[in-house]
Amino acid sequence: MTDGRDSDPPTVTAPPEISAPEVAATAVPGFWASVAEALRGSRQDFTEGSVARAVLLLAVPMVLEMALESVFAVTDVFFVGRLGADAVATVGLTESVLALMYAAAAGLAVGATALVARRVGEHDRAGAGDAAMQAVLLGGLAALALGTLGALGAPRILRLMGAPASVLATGTGYARIMLGGSGTVLLLFLLNAIFRGAGDAAIAMRVLWLANSINILLGPCLIFGLGPFPRLGVAGAALATTIGRGTGVAVALATLARRGGRVSIRHRRVAIAPSVMGRMVRLSFAGALQALIGTASWVGCMRIAATFGAEVLAGYTIGMRIVVFAILPSWGLSNAAATLVGQALGASRPERGERAVWLTGFYDCCVLGALGVMFVLAAHPIVGVFSSDPAVVQVGANCLRIIAAGFPFYAYGMVVTNAFNGAGDTWTPTVINLFIFWVWEIPLAYALAITAGIGPRGIFTAIAVAFSTLAVVSALLFRRGRWKRVRV
Repeated sequence: MTDGRDSDPPTVTAPPEISAPEVAATAVPGFWASVAEALRGSRQDFTEGSVARAVLLLAVPMVLEMALESVFAVTDVFFVGRLGADAVATVGLTESVLALMYAAAAGLAVGATALVARRVGEHDRAGAGDAAMQAVLLGGLAALALGTLGALGAPRILRLMGAPASVLATGTGYARIMLGGSGTVLLLFLLNAIFRGAGDAAIAMRVLWLANSINILLGPCLIFGLGPFPRLGVAGAALATTIGRGTGVAVALATLARRGGRVSIRHRRVAIAPSVMGRMVRLSFAGALQALIGTASWVGCMRIAATFGAEVLAGYTIGMRIVVFAILPSWGLSNAAATLVGQALGASRPERGERAVWLTGFYDCCVLGALGVMFVLAAHPIVGVFSSDPAVVQVGANCLRIIAAGFPFYAYGMVVTNAFNGAGDTWTPTVINLFIFWVWEIPLAYALAITAGIGPRGIFTAIAVAFSTLAVVSALLFRRGRWKRVRV
């Protein structure tokens, strides 16, 4: 303060010298140092600092997490493919039904990620722990109900899906184990979604790597009866999956119960908290409906494909497994966007979340677009790795080539859709999915494949067109910015 009178000039002091170690400590780590930090488990506050670095720290473990999941998807069908077209068709039909189970898992994951990320962005660790506990309780109840229904109804489900008699004879045991053990898939989805929402992406990566490593190692032993293991055929693949993912669930729960992480359920009361559970159910219901709409379209397309016989079913199954091989790591990038959006909104910095989405979408487009080019150019030899049947290879190659042509669109579509979910705006992508997949994709697939007489190519074309449409519509709605005002 001054009173207008003359005063001595202020004393100017030199700034304190900064030592070299202090300068190094304040410098932003380079690319490879950031990658190493991401793999170890970063303690970075993702609501501050460089957006590009935050995307990198989250995306590296999330992409690697989904990369092994995609490796398992093709490894499983690689070994089952040695048992013949009926075995591969069994896997395809069962997986199309399991997609409905995955819808429930994805819905719970959406609710858990949105609530945990928002609380972490607000620096409310107790609130994040409460959200995690309610998610675990809800997931446990859903896993028990879905697993029981799946185990009891497996043969009837296969018949409803149009399985030929040969597939029913081969695959009933596989379907019973996979559908009965689907609760492990649901809980693994959910627990890793909690870790991702908190920013503990490296933990989610390690858990899924453990689960799928057991799947990959145990699968051929139980399928072919290697060493001391019994030869169980296609049912062995289902048993290996259930054991592997069950182990992953146990490890994830033990990790979540420990102190020291960004989120912990240690000492949380094992009881329903009505206010938190209410928000969890609301978000999870919309998320499950959203995923159900999308995955039901896969069931619809599989049902149309079943009318063309076991070879087409097998080729479609192999082609889609390879597509999933590419899309799952890309989905890991979109999970990074969801976490960053949720935490940015918790910190009242929506513009930071928006920058993260467009930057992540660009990275995803580059990665998935490059894979799409490779799949288009080398579809036959890639599918030929999984089957020696010329008819199956031809169908699978057509599937892969047509769907991969739209990969750049899918990249942006996945990122933007997950960004809505991370913000807690789960109804916008739900409505988009309803119109794109049920009103647009399934009728188009039937019209092209059956009415127009194009055959299986019509199904593949409808899938490519629908996902490209989804990307454009989602991006236009995201730019309107209503998601910035959602409260969770």
